[in-house]
Amino acid sequence: MESVKFLTQNFGAYDTSSIGSYMNIGGFSALRKAVTMDGEDIAALIAENKVKGRGGAEYDMGRKWSQARKVAGNNKVIICNADEGETTTFKDRELIKNDPFNLIEAMIIAGYTMGASDGYIYMRAEYACYRPLLLNAIRQAKNYGFLGENILGKGFNFDIRLYSGAGAYVCGEGTALIRSIEGKAGRPRMKPPFIKVSGVFARPTCLNNVESLSLVPHLLLDEEKIYQKYGTENSVGTKMISVAGNVNAPGVFEIPFGTKLRDIIAMAGGVQGGRKIRLLQTGGASGKVQAGTEEVLGTPYTYEDLKNINLTVGSGGVLVIDERTSVLDFLRMNQEFFSEECCGQCTPCREGNVHIAMFLEKLKAGTLTAEERDLMENIAEVMSRSSLCGLGETAQNSLLAAMKVFPEVFDVTDGGVRHA
Repeated sequence: MESVKFLTQNFGAYDTSSIGSYMNIGGFSALRKAVTMDGEDIAALIAENKVKGRGGAEYDMGRKWSQARKVAGNNKVIICNADEGETTTFKDRELIKNDPFNLIEAMIIAGYTMGASDGYIYMRAEYACYRPLLLNAIRQAKNYGFLGENILGKGFNFDIRLYSGAGAYVCGEGTALIRSIEGKAGRPRMKPPFIKVSGVFARPTCLNNVESLSLVPHLLLDEEKIYQKYGTENSVGTKMISVAGNVNAPGVFEIPFGTKLRDIIAMAGGVQGGRKIRLLQTGGASGKVQAGTEEVLGTPYTYEDLKNINLTVGSGGVLVIDERTSVLDFLRMNQEFFSEECCGQCTPCREGNVHIAMFLEKLKAGTLTAEERDLMENIAEVMSRSSLCGLGETAQNSLLAAMKVFPEVFDVTDGGVRHA
């Protein structure tokens, strides 16, 4: 099984510092086509291809754009979420690095579709080295008349600004990201109002991540419906994934939906030293875990098949952990990340992360009681149901899944602990 090239077809095909080079391979043809269409038809095209948001929420993107179009107001905003703070996830970085002009074109198309006048790219601080690349793409797009006033003579005005975050994981959440752009502390807020009605600077806002947006120009030019030939009935097309952990060649791959997990691992060079897989985690640090059994490895990578084995597509990360790392040590490492990244605003997440970290350390030391184990599970459930944002809601996904998949790790009835 090999990776495919639909979303990544421009990789290596042009000079990423030159808009002329991009136009030589057909760049901005999708925008020229888009401005001859009705915005609702563009949203319908995305819906026809059954594109779900690639940032992790998996919301129907065509429906999202259609809803955003219907919001009243002429001061709408498009935001590209390039925060990508999810561990083991680095596929958006490759899209920015290898195809920056496509992302700019996609944002302009989004602006036209929804009647927006401004766009913001919110990029994580760790991607500072790519700021000059995007700023150059924005500047050249302005010089060529693709940004600014009366774009392509259609009376459409749109501009893009680039913002860098300070490295907070929680700013990947839409409302926290918006507050950060506004110059406030990057902390989530209650909804409603939803950001499509009142987002950045209280303006109607539509937010998509890098991969979601980058698909749009390619879909507009896909006259032969190549995208729909990939994947399955319910998981159509291709997906960018990043494979990390105990593999020989970690990297980013574009795969057809339906590729089996074992084939994905093979693309990444297989497991280091030919060792057995202890566990798999999909969807980043907030994703769930499964054992590396033959049955699990034979699962097709689709929304529905992963859900059947209690895994998720999420952010597109695939983490492979071999037998050298215990399940407990993996959970402790994961918990350390969430304890560090918790913004502290809501009680379930703030206090829950502190106590679960403490319980995991007691489990490691062999001093956890059965009562404390049950309390740890209860706290994790409370966090998932009552936290203010997605961080607290998903921080214990790996723990709750591991308690079902690896019950022996949490067996403290005999006064001892087996650290499988």
